[in-house]
Amino acid sequence: MVEELLRYFSENARDLDWRHNPTPYRVWISEIMLQQTRVEAVKSYYARFMKELPTVEALAEVSEEKLFKLWEGLGYYSRARNLQKAAKIIVEAGKFPDTLEEIAKLPGVGPYTAGAIASIAFGLPTPAVDGNVLRVLSRIKGRNYNAKEAAAELKDLYPPGRASDFTQSLMELGACVCLPNGKPLCETCPVAHECIALRDNRIDELPEKPEKKPRKIEEKNILVLEYNGTFALLKRPAKGLLAKLWSFPEFSDDFRKELEENGYSVKKVVKKPSAKHIFTHIEWKMKIFLVTLSAVPGENGYVWVTREDLEENYAIPAAYQGALKVIMEI
Repeated sequence: MVEELLRYFSENARDLDWRHNPTPYRVWISEIMLQQTRVEAVKSYYARFMKELPTVEALAEVSEEKLFKLWEGLGYYSRARNLQKAAKIIVEAGKFPDTLEEIAKLPGVGPYTAGAIASIAFGLPTPAVDGNVLRVLSRIKGRNYNAKEAAAELKDLYPPGRASDFTQSLMELGACVCLPNGKPLCETCPVAHECIALRDNRIDELPEKPEKKPRKIEEKNILVLEYNGTFALLKRPAKGLLAKLWSFPEFSDDFRKELEENGYSVKKVVKKPSAKHIFTHIEWKMKIFLVTLSAVPGENGYVWVTREDLEENYAIPAAYQGALKVIMEI
């Protein structure tokens, strides 16, 4: 099957920016961006990121605010923080680590990402087992695997001199043919004739999916506070969900009274469309209010920014896009 997969990849590989000139830096950035994020969503972010930060030195030196602005909308901002931590380690070492063990020591790099960088950028026979690869192998072999078992089985299959292509052929097959949701495109699969799950009519059963835990629901009142053409932002706490990122104020249901008791003069309140945002284990249900103020107390704990400044300099997490939309439509 190895030759069939390599042939499939050479004839069908998607034209993706990070596949051109696959240096360790370029491969690393792409793999971090692709964690829990669709390829189509990553394309424009990757192009912009590489234009602004084309080298590991540039990434190590960029301000956190600019880094977050480049990352705005991708979510999981800890990935961006870990990228910069790792960049500083790489710059201090004087070179990108070139063994699986050393790559795996970088902040934010787990077994899958380390294997992907080692095989794609350095040509090492190191499997990179993500959900796509696990699904492909489970269906072909007709049984469930965990990532460690799959990596052990794949390691012996790596063709000399073709590690990068073989790793990517498995990724590509899982992403484009052996699909996770909906009917897989078995009629176009280059190894369908070897697939035990297809033969035994068990495609829908493999791999077995763990039972999902119900998400915790959190209801919030998000206020877009407007005063003389500026809007209130504050940074979230240093630890926890969306740590150290810019956010909009949250208040209780009796927010008008709460604002006025703290020295704000409320001129107008307009309820805007509600929004929701789903994190891995939590779902936010948000009521959004545009609150126009005629006076604010001198010490209020907020940063007041114009719409233009907000667009250019402040990274707002995707969770708050409903509130951000209110500002952009004013």
